[in-house]
Amino acid sequence: MSKPMEKKEVLQAIVIADSYNENLQPFTGTAPLALLPIVNVPLVDYTLETLCRNGVEEVIIFCSNHIGEVKQYIQKRQAERCSWSVGMSVTIISSTSCRCLGEALRDLDARHIIRGNVILMGIDSITNANLTGLLEEHKRLLKVDTGAVMTIMLKEGVPGMRTGNEVMIAMEPSTRRLLYHQRLAPLQPKGSFELPLELFLINRDVTVCHGLLDPQIAVCSHMALPLFADNFDFLSRDDFVRGVLINEEILNSRIYVSKLAREEYAMRVNNWQSYQMVSLDVINRWVYPLVPDMGISQFLQYYKCYRNNIYRHGDVRLARSSELAGDLAIDRHSSIDENTYLYQSTVGQNCTIGKGCRINNSFLFEGATIGDGCILDHCIIGRSVAVGSNCQIRDGAVLGEGVAIPSGMTIVKTLVQAVPPDSEWAGASKKLADRAYTVPEEQCEDEYNSDDDDEVKLLNQPVFLTELQRAYSPSIYQPSDDESESGEASPIQEDENIFLSEVVESLKRGFGEQTNAEYLILEINSSRYAYNMALSEVNFYVVKAILQILLLQEGVELNTVGTLRKILAYFGVVFKNYIRDKDAMLDCLKAFEEMSQSHDIIRQKIAQLIHYLYENDLMREEIIIEWYDGLEDESLQKALCKLVEWLNDSSDEEEDEDDSE
Repeated sequence: MSKPMEKKEVLQAIVIADSYNENLQPFTGTAPLALLPIVNVPLVDYTLETLCRNGVEEVIIFCSNHIGEVKQYIQKRQAERCSWSVGMSVTIISSTSCRCLGEALRDLDARHIIRGNVILMGIDSITNANLTGLLEEHKRLLKVDTGAVMTIMLKEGVPGMRTGNEVMIAMEPSTRRLLYHQRLAPLQPKGSFELPLELFLINRDVTVCHGLLDPQIAVCSHMALPLFADNFDFLSRDDFVRGVLINEEILNSRIYVSKLAREEYAMRVNNWQSYQMVSLDVINRWVYPLVPDMGISQFLQYYKCYRNNIYRHGDVRLARSSELAGDLAIDRHSSIDENTYLYQSTVGQNCTIGKGCRINNSFLFEGATIGDGCILDHCIIGRSVAVGSNCQIRDGAVLGEGVAIPSGMTIVKTLVQAVPPDSEWAGASKKLADRAYTVPEEQCEDEYNSDDDDEVKLLNQPVFLTELQRAYSPSIYQPSDDESESGEASPIQEDENIFLSEVVESLKRGFGEQTNAEYLILEINSSRYAYNMALSEVNFYVVKAILQILLLQEGVELNTVGTLRKILAYFGVVFKNYIRDKDAMLDCLKAFEEMSQSHDIIRQKIAQLIHYLYENDLMREEIIIEWYDGLEDESLQKALCKLVEWLNDSSDEEEDEDDSE
């Protein structure tokens, strides 16, 4: 008699697409939180990419605002076959009547679509943590304690930093069972904190942790959603945690804590200050592999990475006298004019920045236009915003979509929207210009305020974007960059050498054993991710490794081109896999250029070697000419001048033949 087959548990995740507050106004007034760009990539892509990398099979996105836009974006990305759409289903469930997390989870419980343990997180949570490990940890707890209703993820915070994500907890050190939980308000004054005496009388061992970051990520057992359904006063996850802690025995439910390791990252974008922090964390590579040059939710490299964490798309117009100081991401079709300075900022697609601007800790969304002589300091410039010449936007100012600021205006610590408030119940709003109105503050009647309302108000106070009190230390995933001529030597230089030596060893072994060359590509890619190499660096070092092997062959001095032909007969698959487009071909030629500096054979035969690549369709004529025009080594130019003249002549002859036809 055959054994019945065990049904495999489908790994599910619930993603709440709304924050149910106004901390990110005016953006969330005109667009969904899911599409808030972090380093020019919408939040939803970070969330879904993380879940996909952790093996989640079904994602349920619960959406209450701007539902149509979220659905349209998800469908568009699925049609484009982005990385997270492969092997993972995404379902959007919407309800315009939901006004809090509790109502959303009660709605989901009524639909009976959650079949077991489930990951619960917000769309505004960004992490590279091992969520599968968190789930397995929760399953182990369930075997010991069947009342383990939730395991929450926490991380050590930054000393002295308050963003509204920080909590103080008490737990049992041996089991990590949560005993006490208190959220720290972002503007709450520092000082002493009170803990109930019973906490220490009832529990033998208590560990108190202060200032932990709560990214609002948890694993819930099948009992969690019914508890939300049975308790209508559970409006937020904090309410749920507080309710379970007070009524542990009655509910027969317990909550446990999982603390992340140092190399794991988790943070919630719950206001504009945390938006700035997360953006800079992504740029500084603390969220690896969710970093700009790795192509988040894409199968291709989108940015090229330069020293000092400068990420630039290939299609950017950059004036010669402009200065990119560091910690920057500049998206395609954007232009930066003369004498403009940028530092710790992001520039979206199709942005135009005029002459003589100074931009510091500012974030420009798609289509923004900045006039000449502007100063942007710690501000957000929304989509399609137009800022006139000689303006100052600073100290946490946020300009919403479509705002137009006239020349010479100064906006300080103000939220600005393009249209006047559409509700008579909205607070006072001031007109700044034809398409610029201050965002009204939320009105509330003092006589109806309760203590709970005061607590919610304290936690949801607007937190403006201000100067960060911490300096960014290099991430353990910091990339190297051979293209910059300035700055200190990076310790990752050692990783470059290790990567190159591993590629050389792989290619030498494959060439000696004549194994399938396609296996070498897998080895190189594995080394690439192990040492966090950008695609441009991989191209460069692969060609450099091939040239090093070329120099080891017998008779290379007498017949250099013939030896290259023999080498590429085997390595051709590897070469063509990496050297495919314009940027890759330039990387290849830079490798020839560097090798020629230290090896006379390459230097003497460089024209013949590059001619061989051209004749065999491995290198394009216009790329060779572009590289030649940028050479600073006069002797190398002299060695290549006849080849370039021949290429130009053959190009002219082809044009003449085309004209005669």
